Amino acid sequence: MHAPYACLPTESRGRLHPEEESHFRTPFQRDRDRIIHASAFRRLKHKTQVFIEHEGDYFRTRLTHSIEVAQVARTVSAALGLNTELTEAVALAHDLGHPPFGHTGEEALNELMLPYGGFDHNAQAIRIVTSLERHYAEWDGLNLTWETLEGIAKHNGPVPRPAPYALEHYNAIQDLRLETHASAEAQVAALSDDIAYSHHDLHDGLRAELFSTDELAELPVLRDNFGEVDRKYPGLNYYRRRHEALRRFFGVLVEDVIVLARRTLAEADPRSVEDIRTAGRMMIRFSPDLWEDLKVIRTFLFHRMYRAPKVVEMRREVTGVVRDLFPLFMANPSELPKQWRKDVAEAADETALARIVADYIAGMTDRFAIETHQRLLGSDMVDRTRALRGG
Repeated sequence: MHAPYACLPTESRGRLHPEEESHFRTPFQRDRDRIIHASAFRRLKHKTQVFIEHEGDYFRTRLTHSIEVAQVARTVSAALGLNTELTEAVALAHDLGHPPFGHTGEEALNELMLPYGGFDHNAQAIRIVTSLERHYAEWDGLNLTWETLEGIAKHNGPVPRPAPYALEHYNAIQDLRLETHASAEAQVAALSDDIAYSHHDLHDGLRAELFSTDELAELPVLRDNFGEVDRKYPGLNYYRRRHEALRRFFGVLVEDVIVLARRTLAEADPRSVEDIRTAGRMMIRFSPDLWEDLKVIRTFLFHRMYRAPKVVEMRREVTGVVRDLFPLFMANPSELPKQWRKDVAEAADETALARIVADYIAGMTDRFAIETHQRLLGSDMVDRTRALRGG
């Protein structure tokens, strides 16, 4: 049973290019499936979450992160009576626009693109699903529903204008109402992203030995989680103990969002999706107390993991890859693959060429970017990154 403010596929605003609907799948199910089958989604398996993709088989990548986000999003969405298929579609697509090397690569590419409108991974995700995926006979992109595109564009809230160029360009073609909030489904996807990385970054940091289990056990929320595990399972094996504690931490985050969202929605009493969009605030949030605790945990992660000397040095190395490749392709666009040559030939000016180059680099995986850098510039980047990770 859906809540009155849930997005129903029967009430969808449809697709930019009308097409016959499936007899077996709803429009939002088709969106989800098209995202899963997209080339950009497959490439996420070799893109950085925190650690560079080749640093270890057990660390999260953008792909495993996206799958974890979708799992959380389905759970929360179902508990709130929302459309789980739309929520899952937005969750799976939310990181499609990330370039290689995570936020480090995004910062480098944005700096290089500042003269040409900048670079933003959320806007790039829209560019991918509306233009750069070119497999269908009748249109570029995936021809997703309006609701899924809206969720990808503004799951973090209304988008200030002018929006990043890729998003501004598409919004002129199909108005996504950037000034309003997104659906509750998209808001769930956004909070599920926060839940997933708040949990798995702790797990990955432990595996990388950037901090200890004892240090985690002193942090807010986690202190109680470890205490509960120790009372219930005295003398538990080291690895099982930390897994049980982190599992409980994960559950605390999910339950907090569900409990507060139910209360917030009951008080606001939205009667339609439009009421959610025009509420003027996010309906899906962490409680104030938990949010304060999470800020302490994120500060710990910032200093002990994201700014750990080993991580910073690796990021310095891979930032050089992006900074070297961009001017190389700008000066020698003939080095781009054949399927990009038509776009290059039709580029009206330097800005259009820069956006083509940014599209190409943003689509690279970590390993392909490093290998391309080595092939075109004769660098020893592969050896240096291997040395940094102790390989």
